[in-house]
Amino acid sequence: MPVSIENLTAREKIGQLFSIGISGPEIDAATEEFLREIRPGGVCLFARNVREASQVRELCDALREILIAPIISIDQEGGTVDRLRRIVTPLAAAGQVSSATDAERMGSLVGELLRILGINTDFAPVVDVVDEARSGASNGLFTRPFGRSKEDVVALAGGFLTGIESQGVWGCLKHFPGLGAAKVDSHNELPTIELDDDELSATDLFPYRELLPKHNAAVMVAHAAYSGVSLQEKAQNGTLLPSSLSRSMVSGLLREELGFDGMVFTDDLEMGAILRGYGIGDACRMAFLAGVDALCICAEPANIRAGFAAIEDAVSSGEITNERLETSLSRISRAKHRLHEPLAYDEGRIRELSDEIAAFNASL
Repeated sequence: MPVSIENLTAREKIGQLFSIGISGPEIDAATEEFLREIRPGGVCLFARNVREASQVRELCDALREILIAPIISIDQEGGTVDRLRRIVTPLAAAGQVSSATDAERMGSLVGELLRILGINTDFAPVVDVVDEARSGASNGLFTRPFGRSKEDVVALAGGFLTGIESQGVWGCLKHFPGLGAAKVDSHNELPTIELDDDELSATDLFPYRELLPKHNAAVMVAHAAYSGVSLQEKAQNGTLLPSSLSRSMVSGLLREELGFDGMVFTDDLEMGAILRGYGIGDACRMAFLAGVDALCICAEPANIRAGFAAIEDAVSSGEITNERLETSLSRISRAKHRLHEPLAYDEGRIRELSDEIAAFNASL
C-alpha cells in the first residue's frame, strides 16, 4: 500500500526519509523492535542478509508486514558487487558487457530474480564514465561501470534499465554527478576530482541527461568534491563540501539544471568520506537540506538513531520546514505508488535463472 502522507505521524514522516541496513538474515526481536522504532522508508539488503533464496523472500515479506510499503533495495550490479552469489550463479560484471542487447538481457535476469525474492529496487546501474584516459585509478570502480565511453554508458546502462524495468523492478543511476575521474575510493576517503565545468558537463553528466528522461529511475549522489567546478561549495571550515551534502550539486545541478524531480538517495553515509569529516547527524541534516530525499545508513543502529534524531531536531527547530519535508515525502509516495508486488515464490524458476545467468556469462 503506498504511503499516504496525511496518515503518517510526525515520527513516521521522518522515518520515511531513511533507507537503512539491518544486521542479519532474519528479523529477530531486537531488529523488529528497531524497525518499529525508526519506521524507515526503505531497507537495503547486503550479503550479510542473504543465506538462501527462501530465507531472502521470508525476510522481504516480513519487512512488508512491519513497514509502510518499504523500498526494499539491493546493490545487484554483477562482478565485484553481487549480493546474491550465495543463491544463484555469480553474475558477470557490467564492464564485461559490450552490447545493448546483452545489457537488456542482464537487466531482465536480475529483475525477475529480484521480484521473486521480494526485492523491488536495484541500486544499479553504475553510470560513471571511465574511458581509457580515466582507467587504472584505485577508485573502487574496477569493472562496475558499463562501457568505455559516455556513449557506451548510455547505450548499455539504458539497456540494463530497460531489462529490469520490464520485470517491474526500479533502477537507480549512480554515482551523481560522476565518479569516473576519481583517484581514490569514497568508501575510505573523500575523492577530490580534478575536472572543470566543461568536462563535467560534457562527459559525466551526459548519461543523466540522456537516461533520466527515458527511464523511471532514482538517482544516488556520490560523496566526492570537484575542485575545478564552479558549483563546488566549501564547508564552514573551508574544506570542499561533498556533493552529497551540497545544495548546489543536488538542488542546483540535479534538480534545477537537469530538471530531475524523482527520488534522490545518498550513497551510504557511513562511508569514510562522510563519517570522519562530518559525523552522521550533521551529514543527514546537510544532505536533506541539500535536496536529497532518502538518507542511506547501512549498518550501525547507533548511527541510524543519531541521524534520525538530527532530522527530528531540525524539523522541530524549523531549520527543515514543513514544506521541505512534504516535498520529499511526496516524491517518496510517488515512487512507492509505482513499486510492484513480488512475483509468486518459485524455487524452480530461481534454479532456472541461475542456469540462465551461467549461460549469459558464457556468451559474453
